[in-house]
Amino acid sequence: MSEARSARCYDRGMADRRAQRLLVIACDVVARPVYLCAARSPHVVDLRLLARGLHNEPVKLRDILQREIDAVEPGYDAIVLAYGLCGGATAGIEARSLPVVLPRAHDCITLFLGARERYASEFNASMTYWYVNDQVERNQGYSAKSVGLGVSGDSDEDMEAIHAEYVEKYGADNADYLMEVMGAWKSHYQRAAFVEMGVADEAASVAYAREQAERRGWQFDQIEGSMLLLRKLIYGEWDDDFLVLRPGERLAMSWDDQVVKAVPAG
Repeated sequence: MSEARSARCYDRGMADRRAQRLLVIACDVVARPVYLCAARSPHVVDLRLLARGLHNEPVKLRDILQREIDAVEPGYDAIVLAYGLCGGATAGIEARSLPVVLPRAHDCITLFLGARERYASEFNASMTYWYVNDQVERNQGYSAKSVGLGVSGDSDEDMEAIHAEYVEKYGADNADYLMEVMGAWKSHYQRAAFVEMGVADEAASVAYAREQAERRGWQFDQIEGSMLLLRKLIYGEWDDDFLVLRPGERLAMSWDDQVVKAVPAG
């Protein structure tokens, strides 16, 4: 049975049984949308948030996700991950006693845009530095500028670290000059985009993103987001946009538009 057909069969099984109990493990950059979907889901949803800073250490994030999967308490029907491939962080995770479900997505930007196809279109159009409300709001414990999402894993914090190193070596004025000459703020990106999810007052976060774009000479756009993928994920509507790992299967990169695939564990 193909992965797609298997997912559809499992979806029908979920529909046949009314309320399931799902454990949702999510990055806190999707906190508000995930909470909203959990509140409206036809299933019983328990939610655990992990800090977004773990994306900077993919191996550590993978280990934490696997520990959460291994330590799941009895009584759940499935474990749901509100994560994408995330720089390979989810590659290698294994389903143990329960199915593990996650979107076919390279990163969380796909979750905010609502479709792989839309992500691919945006990615091909320009190198974009992304901002979302939860990430701007949940900035405690990080650099004051560490709130963006770069497609290659770059962050504002990386840029600030470079600047701080230059300040230490050459002084503040020279550091600013070097950053400008080297184009460090915009060597990879031409545009900043804020994805509007409509689940909170996002005005302050939009203003922040716009200011950062202007400071770095980037084009700035506001893009309407979509709850579609997150809603289907937490509602148990697992169609071809999702990978369902069965107990005894491991997640692997598929190196195609499916993004991820299931292979035998071990």
